[in-house]
Amino acid sequence: MKRLTAIFFVLAAAAALVSCSEDSVRYYVSGTNAPEEGSVVYLTDRTSMEHIDSAVVSGGSFKMKGKADMNAFLAIEVKGHEGGFVFFNDGEQVNVDVAADNLTGSALNAKLTECLAKNDEAYDEYNTFLQSFLTLPEEEQQAKMEEFMPLYRAAIKKYSDFFFGMIDDNKDSLIPVAFMGSVRSLGGADKVNELVGSGAPFAQHPYVLEMKRKLDEAAAREREAEERKRAFVGQMFTDLEEADPDGNMHKLSEYVGKGKWVLVDFWASWCGPCKQEMPNVVAAYKKYKSKGFDVVGLSFDREKEPWVKAIVEWDMPWVHLSDLKYWKTVAAEVYGVNSIPDNILINPDGRIVARGLRGKELDAFLASVLK
Repeated sequence: MKRLTAIFFVLAAAAALVSCSEDSVRYYVSGTNAPEEGSVVYLTDRTSMEHIDSAVVSGGSFKMKGKADMNAFLAIEVKGHEGGFVFFNDGEQVNVDVAADNLTGSALNAKLTECLAKNDEAYDEYNTFLQSFLTLPEEEQQAKMEEFMPLYRAAIKKYSDFFFGMIDDNKDSLIPVAFMGSVRSLGGADKVNELVGSGAPFAQHPYVLEMKRKLDEAAAREREAEERKRAFVGQMFTDLEEADPDGNMHKLSEYVGKGKWVLVDFWASWCGPCKQEMPNVVAAYKKYKSKGFDVVGLSFDREKEPWVKAIVEWDMPWVHLSDLKYWKTVAAEVYGVNSIPDNILINPDGRIVARGLRGKELDAFLASVLK
């Protein structure tokens, strides 16, 4: 993760201790050692994600000048440079050496470069450790998983401590503005709300308020989706038709509402969490099959070969259907599936009695109804 690809760490100076103002100030950006002659360099407002200026590289150099809001969070986007260069518009000139990956200017923006370097170092240490495990063959990953997890938790904690330490050390400045884009992934929605509601200067910056608005909208959509999912519980199942691996068409009604408890399992061969959960489904199937329990798998795959291969390799000895339409599968439309793994449990009469049962919860529920 470099610069704008995920987290923007900015250390502010005393001049930036006030919140963003509606007043405009001049910006002056100059660049040298840009790699592609004739390419276009853009100046982007990170709050609106709109280009507010541009320049053409000539002789390896470019210049831009104009006006933007005081303390606006801006980015210089140069072709061939991953992420770009970010800064606060404090009215002082900003100079960029593209080849050296360096930005200088006011005390505020000079500190920015220093902080970005520290972040790259901290993240690279974590990412190097993670990639050393993820690049191992899958069999070796499984064998070393128990050994790996404590080390992984320690590595992500070390990086998170660095990340939130930066925020805490600079909570009375605008610095956390540049951190906020990744607060949720590291600390969750509660941490976002805590920081935004802290009353600190950064909390009212337009970038923070816009980010919070988008997160709130996304959370609302997730709640609505979950409510739609829960609405199916208590209802009779809705029939649908898909093909088996041999291409023969089958209706769901061939298998449910026929006197058995049936788990309709929504999954895909490309879904890592599905693979992780599948041993629990397999165990439940083998344990309760003789007591009137069955499973029907409805796949969200888009290609037949990996679908059929996973059925065999994951040891899933039940009926499998798919229209190979990925997220546009009829199962997603009929049952409001917006994430997998997911499932619905249908009683012998064809009524949906539970949704999203996993692991021990699935086993406990089946044990209670299949005494």
